[in-house]
Amino acid sequence: MGFADLSIAEIAADYSIPVEKVFSLCNQLGIPYKHQKTRLALEDAKAIISQISSEIRPKGTSDLMGDHEVT
Repeated sequence: MGFADLSIAEIAADYSIPVEKVFSLCNQLGIPYKHQKTRLALEDAKAIISQISSEIRPKGTSDLMGDHEVT
């Protein structure tokens, strides 16, 4: 398993969310960590980022160009 070279603190900063929120996601997803500087495995980082993204942009919405009809 590769490492994403991202820490919990870096993910929190990148997505402007509290570190505690990332800790909570780690707990929900069963991802082990020791502190906010814990480096994450690639698959774990992807799972956390995916969860954050789904909470920011709920399913069924899109930000792709061309989704709106111009009249």
